[in-house]
Amino acid sequence: RALIFPLLIREGKPTPFFTFVLALLFCVFNGYLQGRSLSNYAIYPPGWLKDPCFITGFIGWLIGMAINIHSDHILRNLRKPGETGYKIPRGGMFEYVSGANFFGEILEWFGFALACCTLESLAFALCTLFILSSRAKQHHQ
Repeated sequence: RALIFPLLIREGKPTPFFTFVLALLFCVFNGYLQGRSLSNYAIYPPGWLKDPCFITGFIGWLIGMAINIHSDHILRNLRKPGETGYKIPRGGMFEYVSGANFFGEILEWFGFALACCTLESLAFALCTLFILSSRAKQHHQ
């Protein structure tokens, strides 16, 4: 998302390069930590992929990702070319929560944490919850 979303935005305020680099470094570092945790330290019993915990987490991750992608699509297409000003997003999960993209990402990471059952994945899910819920509250206001 750190690479794709900024490249798909048609108009609007440009993302400062330093902010982009920090977001990219964060995603690379987090990906490394999650991957290292799963490949070197997590131990799963045979049949883990059939465990209800994994299946529920995977479904939560998949639904969260779908919500996130759809919400980003709605946000990117809010304004017509040349149009400015604030617009309230409609459709999808925006009918239920004002920060549907944030909700989708939070659901994604909690689904991932449930599927992985590692302390590292839970820590990232909680950090995502705290950071994005504060951003969602600001956007809602």
